[in-house]
Amino acid sequence: MARSLRQRFEDWVTRGQRPSHVPIPLTRRRIYILPTRYGYAFAVLLFVLFLWSVNYSNSMGFAFTFLLAAVALNSMWRTHDNLLGLVVHPGSAEAVFAGQEARFGYRLENPGSTPRYGVGVQWQDQTPQYVDVPARGSAVVTLAIPAQRRGWLRPGRIRILTRFPLGLLQSWSWVAFEQSVLVYPCPRGQRPLPALQTGGSGGGVGEQNLGSEDYAGFRPYAPGDSPRRIAWKAATHTEQWQVKRFTDQARPELWLDWRLLGIDNVEPRLEQLCQWVLKAESDGLQYGLWVPGQRIEPAHGDSQRRRCLEALALFGEGGR
Repeated sequence: MARSLRQRFEDWVTRGQRPSHVPIPLTRRRIYILPTRYGYAFAVLLFVLFLWSVNYSNSMGFAFTFLLAAVALNSMWRTHDNLLGLVVHPGSAEAVFAGQEARFGYRLENPGSTPRYGVGVQWQDQTPQYVDVPARGSAVVTLAIPAQRRGWLRPGRIRILTRFPLGLLQSWSWVAFEQSVLVYPCPRGQRPLPALQTGGSGGGVGEQNLGSEDYAGFRPYAPGDSPRRIAWKAATHTEQWQVKRFTDQARPELWLDWRLLGIDNVEPRLEQLCQWVLKAESDGLQYGLWVPGQRIEPAHGDSQRRRCLEALALFGEGGR
């Protein structure tokens, strides 16, 4: 219940803020401040001291009470100014598999001449990551965000906070960036790789020792294709390059085909295909991928691995 109310309050406060693709400076209009539980306890203590001083007409009690109140007031300004003027820069994140943690980096830039101590960066209810930001310098904070399902993962709203110097008050601000990271399906499955095919598909990216004479038509150009296989004459009549195909390819190919899996649910199929992609890549095989609506020609290497995993991650989605 409390979390729901807090979420609704945050949504109401940040209703005019949209995710940004540029660094966000923390201006006065973006910074909020409230006492912590220690701050409320300190306020109760001041009230008790004040009543005691009034009851006994104790001038030393009045002086001590007002001194503590002045310290708390000065602490309020220091806490607020510890965030004021900071610039939050979004960072990039590497793609991960479902079940892992995506690590988003944020850089806190301090353009002022005063160091900023104890600045925290927090995602939802996780423990904040605290750093000190030097004067006219910057510091980087990395947040680990669970990637629970495949597709695009967006961290959404991030909180920048501080309780410096005394912990009596907490100042904070919310920022949101147009960040996202692609989450691949979890590689899971016990089935062995399908059988290799020799030359039936007509050649893939990165061809070597491909045979020479049994011409089998054209296919669209893909990065990594040999320039010798490009149909240069046909390129003058079309906007897309075409690559010649041959059926007597000497190097075996492996097709990772959705239709080979007699599994009813979509996610287990994608998980098995993901496991096959990683296995085929580690074994150094030429492999292609077929899923409903998309066909990736056989190839090998990091770019092929990435293309196949992206196709599996975004299967059934409308893109980004």
